[in-house]
Amino acid sequence: MKGNAVSGNSNPLRRVGALFDGLRDWWEHAKTWQRYLVYLAAIGFALILPAPWIGSFMSPGADWTTVLIYPVGVYILLAVGLNIVVGQAGLLDLGFVAFFAMGGYSVAYFGTQYGWNYWATIVIGIGLAAVSGVVLGAPTLRLRGDYLAIVTLGFGEIVRITANNTDEIGGARGITNIPHPPDMLGLEFRLDPAPYYYLMVAAIAVVIVFSVRLQKSRVGRAWAAIREDEDAAELMGVPTFKFKLLAFAIGAMIGGLAGGLHAGKAVFIEPNTFPFILSATILAAVVLGGSGNLPGVMLGAFVIAWLPERFREVNWLEDLLGRDPSEYRILLFGGVLVLMMGLRPEGLLPSRRRKAELHEGTGGMGALGAEVAGPDTDASTEAVK
Repeated sequence: MKGNAVSGNSNPLRRVGALFDGLRDWWEHAKTWQRYLVYLAAIGFALILPAPWIGSFMSPGADWTTVLIYPVGVYILLAVGLNIVVGQAGLLDLGFVAFFAMGGYSVAYFGTQYGWNYWATIVIGIGLAAVSGVVLGAPTLRLRGDYLAIVTLGFGEIVRITANNTDEIGGARGITNIPHPPDMLGLEFRLDPAPYYYLMVAAIAVVIVFSVRLQKSRVGRAWAAIREDEDAAELMGVPTFKFKLLAFAIGAMIGGLAGGLHAGKAVFIEPNTFPFILSATILAAVVLGGSGNLPGVMLGAFVIAWLPERFREVNWLEDLLGRDPSEYRILLFGGVLVLMMGLRPEGLLPSRRRKAELHEGTGGMGALGAEVAGPDTDASTEAVK
């Protein structure tokens, strides 16, 4: 007998989930020309997404293009990076915001103090974030589960508190007048948010391609084996520590990229720009969307970033409550998330493995065989070939 969390398909969210599952199955069997058509459609949609007629519905209380940059674009980048650590390698990281801060402070500090080129500071931020991931992971990745989560949480707070108490990088006052990206391809990065949006879309596209290639590579198969059963992967000859460290470093690089892009648009950052709650929010996006499934993670990040903005102005709620509904937007946002996870605990767009675990009662390694290794291949063996 199945539990309440996975029984029944009558609620609307499950019907929507079934539609997503059908689309995922179609995509897995789609022909090459069909996939290219989808890619072209996605590019076209991204180009028209900032249109005012879309923004009037999606974000009536704020500038829609700005919302698409932050929080939506930044959250998607952070969620893709955290998904490598949590969804692909199975490591619980509660301090991911630290790498976001590394990228942001690198662009801000080197740009304001030394006048370095924006793109050079972005590269430095990505590099420092990767080094930080290795420094954090090297002594702590022998830990597992809750212990690793506590250490990463502490690391995130250490970075924030250090920034708050270091006058060289602005201390509690933060850093202002961060240089904009230089003009390129006819785009002027000043007050108009549109160029920043297209830059964010380009960054997300590059990161998506990179993440997909990783997931299908020997590295991705090693991460899958570690995620499902680290001890078994170790016995099969997978160098688990090396691959876990690589997951931390790559995830950190994407977090650093997000921080650098955000700093260039925001022009001002300070320690409270990088609170622990942001790490928790991005982790919630990964879980809500479907941990381990890239489209699901991006969908989860979009929902979590967009919903609070949508609740800024809800006229029927204002009539019902007699007060400004924006006062309750975080409460409404939390209620919607609880409802979503209660009705669809596997996430909005889960991987086949995750769906099988919750709905068919299969074990993790059993589902892994169908998803990663294929019918005639063992995932752990493939990881070390």
